[in-house]
Amino acid sequence: MVQLSRLCLRKFGNFVDNLRLYVRGGSGGMGLPRLGGHGGDGGDVWVVATQNMTLKRIKNKYPQKRFVGETGGNSSVRALKGQKGKDKEILAPVGITVTTDDGRKLGELNAEGDRVRVAKGGAGGSVHSAFEPSKGQTKHIRLDLKLIADVGLVGFPNAGKSSLLTAMSNATPQIGSYSFTTLKPEIGKLMYKDHKQISVADLPGLIEGAHINKGMGHKFLKHVERTKQLLFVVDVYGFQLASKTPFRSAFETVQLLTKELELYKEEFMSKSALLVVNKMDLPGAEDKLQELKENLEKPDPEFSQMLPEDMIPRKNMIFKHVVPVSATTGFGIDHLKSCIRESLDEETAVETRAFHQERLQALRGSSTYSAS
Repeated sequence: MVQLSRLCLRKFGNFVDNLRLYVRGGSGGMGLPRLGGHGGDGGDVWVVATQNMTLKRIKNKYPQKRFVGETGGNSSVRALKGQKGKDKEILAPVGITVTTDDGRKLGELNAEGDRVRVAKGGAGGSVHSAFEPSKGQTKHIRLDLKLIADVGLVGFPNAGKSSLLTAMSNATPQIGSYSFTTLKPEIGKLMYKDHKQISVADLPGLIEGAHINKGMGHKFLKHVERTKQLLFVVDVYGFQLASKTPFRSAFETVQLLTKELELYKEEFMSKSALLVVNKMDLPGAEDKLQELKENLEKPDPEFSQMLPEDMIPRKNMIFKHVVPVSATTGFGIDHLKSCIRESLDEETAVETRAFHQERLQALRGSSTYSAS
């Protein structure tokens, strides 16, 4: 288990839920004094919501994280009105809040095609500016994935997710309505003695084949993207959806859940995850738990052969903690809440250090540029 924790710590930060970008509108074009010509306006910079895009993909594709609109065309004898510079579009995932560096909200992207202008191009030179063009707006912006909860419960039906959420939050979960989907996850709040609150979402709709949109697969999987960390919930005795479907052991259930996430969006595999083994109040549960732990540490090839070849994950999910609980009796609930708090606190600390390091490098870069 110690080895699992160390491996997981190295994965912190791989899933990107916020991104800082430099944007600059294009400069305007020169006017033409002797003929009263008007230079073209510079291109604007827009953030545009599109499907199948992630913040990590933006970060990888544009490592400099700089987006600049095109310069407007100069006025000339042939074209007294200069051509407007082309706009620059930053394709971003749906569910993004766009803010300035100081926290001022510029807009939200709640549906595909939503657009937010983040930097206006400069005006072209004209008689009003002595035919001199102006520069475009320059700023740093932040793209933040709107989280519905800190932690999302992932599990097949009858794993006891709703009962677990009720046991942890010690209250009937509230129903939250979100504009990006017709589904309504159940949201519970974990309360701590120091008044810290952590939100946990029970995400409905996952069955085998969710990645190809069986059941409410895609609607469920979109919810997963809106949580910071994942809490896998499995029945210690395994799972069977219906009498005509195969029985799955607890380990097979973990593998199937992992594969559904992997097939839909491989980036999900970078999220920090904990594993909750529920229904520990049942007879013989300790033996089943030990069997599951052994397979997580060193998977038995015979177990993998029980699954269809296309449902075996290419890479196993690494869990920071494996926590046995009983949502019915309350066994292990306090320990689980402590593990959730610890995991989120560690990730926040890593993100804070990374942000400060990024700002420090930006300041050093600015100093070097000024000196030259």
